[in-house]
Amino acid sequence: IITIHEPQLAWLITLMAKRYLQVDGYAAYSKTDAILAGYKAHARRKFIDAKTVQGKNKTGKADVALSITGNTYDIEASLKNKTDVEKHQVRQEKSKAIIFKHIIGYDNKDKVPPKTKLGEALTYWSNQEHKLITYLKDGRINIDNHRAERAVKSFVMVEKLVVSNTARGSKASAVLYSIIETAKAKGLLVDNYLQTCLDELANKPKSLAHLLPWNAKQG
Repeated sequence: IITIHEPQLAWLITLMAKRYLQVDGYAAYSKTDAILAGYKAHARRKFIDAKTVQGKNKTGKADVALSITGNTYDIEASLKNKTDVEKHQVRQEKSKAIIFKHIIGYDNKDKVPPKTKLGEALTYWSNQEHKLITYLKDGRINIDNHRAERAVKSFVMVEKLVVSNTARGSKASAVLYSIIETAKAKGLLVDNYLQTCLDELANKPKSLAHLLPWNAKQG
């Protein structure tokens, strides 16, 4: 399963035929044959916005949606240490029924003005529904992708400094993101690690295997 967040990385789509892609609502992802999985957190965030404009001490459809979504997250929390097979089984037994109830509740979404916050939330759910329920199909898929979003945020903040408006530039950015985040996950000091890589590359080594984050030794 490959998880993608930024549109600049859309070049990877061509590699993902017949695989799962966990993506946001960016339209270009629909051009792949991959099975798309959405971010439940994005849908939840829109209902949070809708609840905010309801006013204090008032309840409505946004509260219902947040309650149902919260139940699915509670289930995911209970699956933290479960195997992929066990996750799939529990999702089929519990989450599927909750989400089906969620979908049924939106049958009257056309009665909600589309330009209101609630209307926007309902429209987003309706448009992304086929992606938002994909995680039920496979225990390897997450309900959302907060972890990757947090990891890529620092890169996004300085994306104008990176040549990412071309296929080659996007590929270079993706490789760099992956190397740095893997180095972090392995507990390496990123600045030292990158400097070591640059020093080694200057010597034109025959192999780069020893420089990969999972093989590198912290100096």
